[in-house]
Amino acid sequence: MDTNLSEQVAQVVRDTIKDELREQTRKQRRSARLYGGAGAAGLYGGAAATAFLVLVLALVLPGWAAALVVAVLLFGAAEMMRQAARPGRPVPPPGALGSEPPLGAPAAPPVPPAPPVPPDGPETPRRTQ
Repeated sequence: MDTNLSEQVAQVVRDTIKDELREQTRKQRRSARLYGGAGAAGLYGGAAATAFLVLVLALVLPGWAAALVVAVLLFGAAEMMRQAARPGRPVPPPGALGSEPPLGAPAAPPVPPAPPVPPDGPETPRRTQ
């Protein structure tokens, strides 16, 4: 009897865990579909914004020049995001593009520390009048 009871308890526990995992998986699948849909909508929105920018610039520039300007802007934004995503490298401040040495270039020598200053300041001769 004890063997039968322990097998029944084990089966109930397995079924309960399986049901819980199935429910969690169902919720995660729904979230994944929503994230995928949000990504697709964002991609289409970005394409529409890009087309809008090209068309607006085409009012004052030839069409090919407007497309070239927008492409350069998008490549610049992609490069800035790539640089920001590199692990262990600080994000460059705005306006500092191109301030990094090219890959493979020797690094600048470190700046030597300032000489120590006594706590009461440098000694200067006192004037008496």
